Amino acid sequence: MSGKPTGQAGAGKQDANQHDDTVHQGSPASTGHSQEPPLAPGAVLDHGRYRLLAKVGSDSRCNAQLWRAKDGVLGRDVALTIIVGDRADAEQAANARRTLERAMHASTFNHVGVARVLDVVHNSPGDPDGVLGIVIAEWTHGSDLTELISDGPLAPGGAARLLQPLAAAVEAAHHAGLVLGIDHPQRVRVTASGEIRMAFPGPMPHAGSGEDVRGLGAVLYLLLTGRWALPGAPEGISSAPADSEGNVVPPRTLRPAVPLELSTVSTRALGSPESHGTTGGVRTGAAVLRVLEQYAQQEAADTVMHSAPAGGGESQSNEVWNREEPKPDPAKRRKLMLSVSVLAVATVVVLGWLTANLIGLFAGSGASGPPVVLNPDENGSTTSEQSGQGSQQQPKPKPVAVSDSSVFVTEKDRDHQDEIDKVHDGDPGTHWQTDNYNDQLGTGFKNGIGVMLELENPSKISEVEVRSPSSGTEVEIRSASSSSPSLSDAEVIGSGTLKDGTTKIPAETDGSTSHVLVWITELASGDRYSSQIDEIKVMGTSAQS
Repeated sequence: MSGKPTGQAGAGKQDANQHDDTVHQGSPASTGHSQEPPLAPGAVLDHGRYRLLAKVGSDSRCNAQLWRAKDGVLGRDVALTIIVGDRADAEQAANARRTLERAMHASTFNHVGVARVLDVVHNSPGDPDGVLGIVIAEWTHGSDLTELISDGPLAPGGAARLLQPLAAAVEAAHHAGLVLGIDHPQRVRVTASGEIRMAFPGPMPHAGSGEDVRGLGAVLYLLLTGRWALPGAPEGISSAPADSEGNVVPPRTLRPAVPLELSTVSTRALGSPESHGTTGGVRTGAAVLRVLEQYAQQEAADTVMHSAPAGGGESQSNEVWNREEPKPDPAKRRKLMLSVSVLAVATVVVLGWLTANLIGLFAGSGASGPPVVLNPDENGSTTSEQSGQGSQQQPKPKPVAVSDSSVFVTEKDRDHQDEIDKVHDGDPGTHWQTDNYNDQLGTGFKNGIGVMLELENPSKISEVEVRSPSSGTEVEIRSASSSSPSLSDAEVIGSGTLKDGTTKIPAETDGSTSHVLVWITELASGDRYSSQIDEIKVMGTSAQS
């Protein structure tokens, strides 16, 4: 765990005489006398009990190697933090003992966000030269942060949700007087259930609680941008850029979609290069956790509102992934067997009906007798023919008259309510426009903005035409029973992306509706986020026709 107050990547050299949590020049991280021991897969440690399987990473700041190993006694995989160095160097040996002592104190700490410390051992006869001690912890199945961001940064809501257990663990550990040492990306892993966890315990000898808070800020920064904001970025992870004053560039600058709250808490947790013993305004894990919980809850509510299927249905899982094998579901199996039985019966009925009709067709082909014509009209067509033809003709959709309109929102103020009638005044030269926003919809300020149209008569909607110059605006067409429903009660009957000019959006609905909501889910982007609508035309058939 880095002892420098921030040491953001690109921030320049730090004063070697810094105190408090600064790494001492005689520590393993700074001495040049340490020797890399010949560790390789298959090597055994601690009297042959632990056999090395694969190297996960290394923390060069304290000469620690991170390995996955097999416990030959208990037959389970474990995580080894191996402290290496020169056994003849008194300073290195003292720092290694301090790290092992702090890890031993943490062995009584149990939290879902931290792998449990199983044992702490000093070097044993037969260990390779250079091994000063080992911290043994339970193995965390899953993947590392490098794999997690291999396809790019995470969605802000997903990043906040994943990081919550680790932030809660930091706060609980600090209350217990412990330091975890999470300020290195390879010490942290992602569980199979999608939670970030401290996987390789063993804090640096002089690390304080500030390093844990900076570590939270750095991990959040990594999830949001794909860059590491503290010194010692491992191979495969880029370092975060810094401005002219040596401060880390906020995540929001690199990725505008990052919400202001998450960008701010990440940057303030990292602190600034000039700070000593402070973290730039965020000094506790509780402060970070509070922001993560608030945003994750908000993001989860938005996801339910936007993605829940009309008419109910089960929501999708929030897990990042699930590696468990699917288990048989007796209820689903019963439903499947019942469905197959019903399908078989229906097939027999249909075949019987077809057979009966074919027999009747051939048997009745020789029937004789004059046809009966009832009430022929002037053109010679019968009443029965007219009714048959009329039943096949469907009313042609036509413009549906709009009697009133309003701006529909689920929170905050209504945008330009006094101009909303211009969207159905028949004049394409007039328009209604949303406010100009610094953030896109759905990032924390507003979830969406809508135009609610009240129809003169309930109608079955077939299409909605939107005339707008704001290309890229994404909209949903929803049916509603009143002018102020809850958004979840307004059924989605169509959706589309507006182009410059007139965009026709098909609508599919089984019945008539009295209100149509044009719900904007994404604004057009320019210098700021805003969309303009010149005219809306609703096409359909009136229920009274």
